Order: sequence, then structure tokens, then C-alpha cells
Amino acid sequence: MQEKPVVFGIFSKILFAMLLVAVVPMLAVWYLNYLQAMQSAQVQVKQRLQGHATRIGGHVDDWVEMNRRMLLQNASLADMASMKGSRQNPLLESIPKSYEWTYLAFTVRPDGANVGRSDGKPLKFYGDRQYVQQVLEGEPLGSQVLIGKTSGKPALVLAAPIKGRGESVKGVIAIAMTIGDLTRSVADTRIGETGFAFLLDQTGHVVVHPSDEYTLTRKDLSAHPALVALAEGQDRVIFEDGTGQKTVALPTRTAQGWVVVAQQDYSEAFAGIAETNRNAMILLAVTLAAVFLVALFFSRRLASPIRNLTRVADQLSKGQLDMEIAEVGRRDEIGALARSIDRLGASIKYAMERIRKAKKQAA
Repeated sequence: MQEKPVVFGIFSKILFAMLLVAVVPMLAVWYLNYLQAMQSAQVQVKQRLQGHATRIGGHVDDWVEMNRRMLLQNASLADMASMKGSRQNPLLESIPKSYEWTYLAFTVRPDGANVGRSDGKPLKFYGDRQYVQQVLEGEPLGSQVLIGKTSGKPALVLAAPIKGRGESVKGVIAIAMTIGDLTRSVADTRIGETGFAFLLDQTGHVVVHPSDEYTLTRKDLSAHPALVALAEGQDRVIFEDGTGQKTVALPTRTAQGWVVVAQQDYSEAFAGIAETNRNAMILLAVTLAAVFLVALFFSRRLASPIRNLTRVADQLSKGQLDMEIAEVGRRDEIGALARSIDRLGASIKYAMERIRKAKKQAA
């Protein structure tokens, strides 16, 4: 009967077992370290973006609050509550003089008619303006971002109620302001080489953006992934743009409902973890190569004597009894097996001699 060839021999089994025992723990340790490093990097990226967004949001809130207080102070004056242009105009003219970013201050009756204004121009109808309607509908502060007709740049209009006795609204006081201070605060923000921030109003339209085109056209970014994520209760989002570039963004809502978005390219934001992972992979590859060489060496040391003993046993089975067994001097299980095979060979040889002697005597 022909013996079947060995497909997966002792050498391969020993080598595979040693590699398995060494590699699995190494991969497990690498994976756990990778998860820990990724979590740490995510926290750092979030803190960095949140720091910029919070700083900008705080500046926006402080700036709006300062102007709101100024509006309320003027709205509470008796001359302003008179709703007479002759008494209001001196007060309205003083506002742009005291607040250089304000280029127009004016008042409006509940029917939308303009009562007084700081620039001396003809009175006009303001009843259809968003900020006026907000105040007349009960909002404590009306606001609207628009592109100034004169400057061609974004401007902010804030409006507050002028109240009479019994807290009834007698009219609306409003100021139109340039937002250069806000623009510098937002547009000059740099987060690494690729990161920046931008400001959106309540409707998702651009107030300030590093792109002049976006700012001057008040581009609608209501579908921006960061704004969608904020509406869904998420504090951070990773998304891909049309070119496949991954970006990480963090939105923060201001007190008046605007949204500050700080974002950065994913590759730059997580450059540290990428480098750490790359170094870890190199170390892992070098370690695996070293483990393979060590496993190969010991596998051969273990498999070679077993192969030799197998060959000796095979030769004994074929009647070749003068085989020398090099492993008999080993002081381990292989040595014990070698000595057993050696004794077996001696026993067979002795038995064969007895058989030959018996045949001679019988003849």
C-alpha cells in the first residue's frame, strides 16, 4: 500500500502554531492602542474646533448684546416714546456719532410708517421688513442680515420695541450696522492649514464666510452637513464634499440663534493619529518579520530531528538495520524517542540474527 504524501507536515504545523501564538496578541495590542489613540485624537480635534467656535460665538453674542442694550436704552427715553420725529431725530442722530459702525438709526410706527431717521433722508415704509415684523409679533429683538445698498457689503439690522404705558408697543427702533468687526473675527480665524470658520443666520444663509463670493451673495448653506447635524442633536460631523475630500466640522449655536461652524480637513485634523498608526504598522511589520524568522528557526530545530527519526523508522521497516541515529544524545522527548527507535533497531537486528542461526542449525 502506497503511503499518502504529507500535505501539512510537522514543520508547517509548528511554524503556523508559533506564528499564531505570537501574532494574535500583537495584533490585539495594536488594535487596542489604535482605538485608544483614535479616541484621544477625536477628543483633541473636538476640543480644538469647539474652542474656535465657542470663541467666535461668544464674540458674536457680546457684540449683539452691546447693541441690544444701546437700543433698549434709547427706546426707554421719553422723547423716543413720544413717537414724534422732531423729538426723536436728535437722539437718532447721536447714535451713529457714538457708535461708528452704525450708519443708520430710525423709528417705525406699528403701521410700518417711518417716523424719524438719523440721516435726514426722506421717510419711507418699513412695514414689510423682517426685523420690524419680528418686533411687532412680540420678539424682544428683531434682526436681519442684508447686503448694504451703498457699501455692497453685509450689514446687520437690529430692532427693539418702543413701549408705552402698560408695556404696549408704540413703535420700533432700529439700527443698521456694518459688521466689519464680526467679519474680521470670523474670516481671520485659521485652524491649521486647511481649517476655517463661518457664521450663518437663523435661516442658514451666510453672514460671514472666508469666501467673499459666499458672503456677498449670502449663500444658502442650510443644507450644510454641520447644520443638519446640529438640527439632529449631533455636536460634530464628518462628511465628504463633491471631490471626495473628508472634512470634520463642529457647529455651535449663538444666543440669538445664529450658528458658528468650525471645520478642518480630516487628513490634517487627524494627521497625528495617521502618523502614529503608520509608525505602529512599520513596527508591527518589523516585529512580524522577526517573529517569523525566530519561528522558522525553532520550527526547523524541532521538525528536522522528527523528520530524521521518521526516515530512520522507515528504513528500519525496510530492513536497513545499520542506521545511525544522531538524536540519541539529546536530553528531551526527541532524544528519548531516538533511543527507543535505536533500541527497536537493535532488537530487530538481534531477532534477525537469531532467525538466521536457527535456519543454519535446521539445515
